Amino acid sequence: MIVFKIGVILRIQYANMPVKFILRKTLTFLLTTLALQKADAQLMESFRHLGEVGVAVGAAHYFGDLNPDLRVNRPKMAAGVFYRRQLSEYIGLRISGDFAMLGYSDMYSNNPVQRRRNLSFNTNVWELALAGDFNFFKFNPTFEGYNYTPYVGLGIGVFSFDPYAYLNGQKYYLRPLGTEGQGSAAYPNLKPYSPIAISIPFTLGFKYAISERMNYFAELTYRFTSTDYLDDVSGNYAPDAFSPLPDGSPSPAFLLQDRSYETGSRIGTKGVQRGNSTRKDSFVTLKVGVSFNLQSYKCPSPNGKN
Repeated sequence: MIVFKIGVILRIQYANMPVKFILRKTLTFLLTTLALQKADAQLMESFRHLGEVGVAVGAAHYFGDLNPDLRVNRPKMAAGVFYRRQLSEYIGLRISGDFAMLGYSDMYSNNPVQRRRNLSFNTNVWELALAGDFNFFKFNPTFEGYNYTPYVGLGIGVFSFDPYAYLNGQKYYLRPLGTEGQGSAAYPNLKPYSPIAISIPFTLGFKYAISERMNYFAELTYRFTSTDYLDDVSGNYAPDAFSPLPDGSPSPAFLLQDRSYETGSRIGTKGVQRGNSTRKDSFVTLKVGVSFNLQSYKCPSPNGKN
């Protein structure tokens, strides 16, 4: 199509000129075009995009025993920072640190059985992750047309969590209480779960360079995890693991392990299922942010070599 248009233009402009003159003009035009394209390619190659440092804020949401239907109706705050090193124009290696607030309650469910169970939790999550990123388009923030790209990332991370709940206005961390009998002499095979877990973050994102130095970006990251205790719910009820207080009243641990008494008669008898231990918990973050480009300039030598 381009050759055809060139031919039409040359025919109109040089219809009455000698053939040799027309051919010489055509050859000059083509050589000039190729030289300009090569110069543009060399100029683009001279600006190396080395990577980025960035910061982002957004929302996080939990999925697990209290939210098995993956409903997104109680988002909480999320934030993060990262450093990305570009290994090539398409592949980068990123290290990131993220914070997320997670929480949910059975009262948000449409399932009447869950609403009767009446459990709830909140937790703060701190994550450190390493991931590989792949740009779908060639990205070079210095040049128009190459200053945006969607990208995908996959990695591995480690994060801490510590679920808590409120009883009569007082905050209680749930892990030390062993709400399913963990650490109790009545259940010697149940050990307290670790407050550290592994995550597998999968990211979909898009970035756009508003200048040579700065980008806007948005990304959605879903995290598969190695724990089923983000919400402190996984196994069965163990009411016999909690001794009453010296005055004979129920302990906070006993009241927090089964809160169905707040919605009716107690359902948490020994051995009755409290959570679903066959499915791990997960969480997702949606963040927007800015990143700052790291790049270098290589001055090409006269013979075209750097």
